[in-house]
Amino acid sequence: MHVLVPIDDSDPADAALEYAVTEFPDADITALHVIDPYETSLSSWLGGDEFSERLEEDAAELLAAATERAAEHDTSIDTERVVGKPSTEIPKYVEELDVDRVVIGSHGRRGSARVLLGSVAEQVVRRVPVSVTVVR
Repeated sequence: MHVLVPIDDSDPADAALEYAVTEFPDADITALHVIDPYETSLSSWLGGDEFSERLEEDAAELLAAATERAAEHDTSIDTERVVGKPSTEIPKYVEELDVDRVVIGSHGRRGSARVLLGSVAEQVVRRVPVSVTVVR
C-alpha cells in the first residue's frame, strides 16, 4: 500500500503525518510538500532567486522534520517536493505514482472562511480516485 501525506508547516499536516505513521506502519508512506507557484512568482517581485532558494530550503527542512517524526515511530518515509498549485499537484501525484490512499490535514474552516480561503483538502477529496482520510 502506498500512502501519500501532503504536508505544509501546519498543525493539521503534522496530525495527518502522525495518523499515517501510526495507522499504516507497514505502508510505503510519502510526505509531499507542494511549493505554491503564487509564492514563487511573488518571490521574483520580492527578492528574486534568493526568495525562491529560501522556499526550497524551507521545503527541505520541513521534509527532514517529517522524516524525523516518522522515525520516532520506527517508520521510514519517502519525501518529495513539487512546485505547483496544491489542489492540482496532489491529485496529479496520486494518479502518476500509483497512490492507494491520501491522508491530509484540514483546518476545518466553515462558512465564509472556507469559501474565501478555499480548502485544499476538500478539492483533493473531490479530485482523487482513491480513499482519502481527512485529519483535523
